[in-house]
Amino acid sequence: MSRFDGRRVIVTGAAAGFGAAIARAFGDEGARVLVADIDEPAATAVAAEIDGAIAFQIDVTDEARTEAMAAAAVEAWGGIDVVVANAGLPHRVAPLVELSTADFDRMWHVNVRSIYFAAKYCVPHMPPGSSIVSTASIGGRRPRPTLTAYNASKGAVITLTKGLAAELAPDIRVNCVNPVSSPTGFDRNASGVDELPDAVERAVVAGIPMGRRALPEDVAAAVLFLASDDAGFLTGVGLDVDGGRSIG
Repeated sequence: MSRFDGRRVIVTGAAAGFGAAIARAFGDEGARVLVADIDEPAATAVAAEIDGAIAFQIDVTDEARTEAMAAAAVEAWGGIDVVVANAGLPHRVAPLVELSTADFDRMWHVNVRSIYFAAKYCVPHMPPGSSIVSTASIGGRRPRPTLTAYNASKGAVITLTKGLAAELAPDIRVNCVNPVSSPTGFDRNASGVDELPDAVERAVVAGIPMGRRALPEDVAAAVLFLASDDAGFLTGVGLDVDGGRSIG
């Protein structure tokens, strides 16, 4: 028997990268998955790979659409057991003085406010023993220059995780994962290039003791652990999925 047989799972930002890997991993372990993303065709394609999954188009900054997402899961399955608030947005690597207010606000709404919305509208439909897992970043704990606003938003996710955990215990556990840099579309959006120059790639990897960047499967494994009964006494945890970058 798989860990998530019959569990009802929502994953936001699930059309690519970490989110798609998370959605597939839940599906592989027997969950019923709602694949939520702003890119409807891509969400539909990922859902088609997962037995019994449904796709849902959403801009996670839209409060009414978030309420509708929760309602869609309840209509399909009668409730929600796991919410993975994974949708996120970087800003282009740049000095803080070059970041526009519009870019800052959009990123903050996607990275932080959307998690609050997801909790607000999903929690009423989540029975005791349910779990929320969000995607933060190791940058929220160990910020680096030129991603200052992004790192601040992810630090807020870590604090929001702890606040929700305190409020919702003991019925619902709330945790987050803190990934290191990953060769996904998310990182390409931050860097502005499809592939990092060799010298930059070597410098990034040099700061990770495990000798490589995070893979989507690394993050998916951590999310499933935190959502599973194996982590039944863990709440308010920010799990570093960083290959050791946060050691020192």
